[in-house]
Amino acid sequence: MKVYGIKTCGSVKKALKFLDERGIKYEFVDFKKTPATCDKIEEWLKKVDIDTLFNKKGTKYRQLKLKELNLDDNGKKEWLCKENLLIKRPVIELDNGEVIVGFDEDRYKEIFG
Repeated sequence: MKVYGIKTCGSVKKALKFLDERGIKYEFVDFKKTPATCDKIEEWLKKVDIDTLFNKKGTKYRQLKLKELNLDDNGKKEWLCKENLLIKRPVIELDNGEVIVGFDEDRYKEIFG
């Protein structure tokens, strides 16, 4: 499985700690070193809703003043492609093709045991 995010993100740190403590193997993909492509984002959007993937709570969203733009789904997708830090983190691709966005300990316990 692959875990996408940035090392300094609190949610990513919690997710990696959760996986490490359970000995669950994963490949970490750092958005700062390997940005997600538009094709990858499109792939995720076939499995999760745009509002699940688009982070309205982050610093980058506020810095870019995107609230004022009242973005529709296409606008959000364009911004996700341009600015990976708008992607809610972490994004986990499971080997079965499922995509999990964000850190929710209860959900992780259900999925990973």
